[in-house]
Amino acid sequence: MAYLSISFTHKNTDIQTREKLAFSNDLEKETFLKNILDSDSIEEAVLLSTCNRVEIITCVSSLEASQNTILKKLSEFSTLDFDDLVERADVFDSNYAIHHLFSVASSLDSLVVGETQIVGQLKDSFKYSMSKGFCNRNLARAFHFSFKCAAQVRNATSLGTGSVSVASTAVAKAKDIFKNKTNVQALVIGAGEMSELSIKHLLKANFEVILTSRNFKKAQLLASTFEEEVKVAPYDQLNHLLNTVEVLITATSAPYPIIKEDMIQKCDFNRYWFDVAVPRDIEDMNVDKLHIYAVDDLQDIVNDNMALRAESAKKAYSIVSNMSKEFFEWLRTLGVEPVLKHLHLNGDDIINKKLQKAIQKGFINSSDEENIKKLCQTVMAEFLHIPSQKLKEVSKSNNGDLVLNTVQDIFGLNDDSSTQTKYKNDNTQNETIG
Repeated sequence: MAYLSISFTHKNTDIQTREKLAFSNDLEKETFLKNILDSDSIEEAVLLSTCNRVEIITCVSSLEASQNTILKKLSEFSTLDFDDLVERADVFDSNYAIHHLFSVASSLDSLVVGETQIVGQLKDSFKYSMSKGFCNRNLARAFHFSFKCAAQVRNATSLGTGSVSVASTAVAKAKDIFKNKTNVQALVIGAGEMSELSIKHLLKANFEVILTSRNFKKAQLLASTFEEEVKVAPYDQLNHLLNTVEVLITATSAPYPIIKEDMIQKCDFNRYWFDVAVPRDIEDMNVDKLHIYAVDDLQDIVNDNMALRAESAKKAYSIVSNMSKEFFEWLRTLGVEPVLKHLHLNGDDIINKKLQKAIQKGFINSSDEENIKKLCQTVMAEFLHIPSQKLKEVSKSNNGDLVLNTVQDIFGLNDDSSTQTKYKNDNTQNETIG
């Protein structure tokens, strides 16, 4: 078994490509995951699809075959050329796949380093795969450790403070544009998480917020969660609002553009629109005094963000590297516990057999059986104590598997499959992280 991650992000794909790769609903995700898991080489899979990335995180038996299968299925889903996907994809396997997953969870691989949404999105993707039976113990171990890593990065660094999301970055850009102007109205389209974040930052920046959504009741509910006034406009007023409001942030989950050029009238004032949705909500257009920013166009603020967070990012990467190493050390220690338990079980079997023979032959009284048994178990535990400690230490090294296999061969532990199975199941049920 090996970990394999295939990644398409703002680093290796433009927004037009990411739009085609984006999964807009659970049905598309479920179908894709089922398709790749039909392959004999792919055992577990999680799919993450956000405005800035598509990640397929898997456990596989064959790296080459699995990579080929995933990219072929992605090509079929997106209608993008297979060879183009091969050229663009960032592929991580084994230790590198875990390091990448931990970096993603810790928002070190995000467009806006330190943004706080990504770990929640990862958790949702993982829970979805678990609920559908698309992943099991191997990915569960990796994901739980990645969440632990993300928490450690948040607690140990200043990442996660300040302007740390695409929404907040868009608002920061708008605030900079209108820094000498008051009473500026800003229209937010959509009533999801990104819209909620946008409203929060717009209010903090003293914009007058108007919210609209196809789901009017959901928009009203969202508006009511803020202490400051958020006006809610019916969706049928969208055309009018587009041509009267100076600032717009749109973040819907529509699979196609909802704002088209024929909806736009010429105005004598500048309008600044921020499309933070993928696929984009605003179609390509060239209208006088209309400035449109997609997520990739916020790079100047992102660069400032990176400069300010460079020291924290350096510390965070150190944490990710240490946690990646710790994860694989922990995985290796899992193999030693069954061996040690099996040794003790074998010892108990020998003690019980010898006691019964001794009683049958009259060497000891049956009334003394329990006391003698406890004494023998104490001697056995003392005898196995140092070997157990040494095995635990050796299991963390690169040749740990070789040593464990040798111990199993010497003590004949590979022969008793029923005991091993019992012990393996117990170990799986009691397994914890950290």
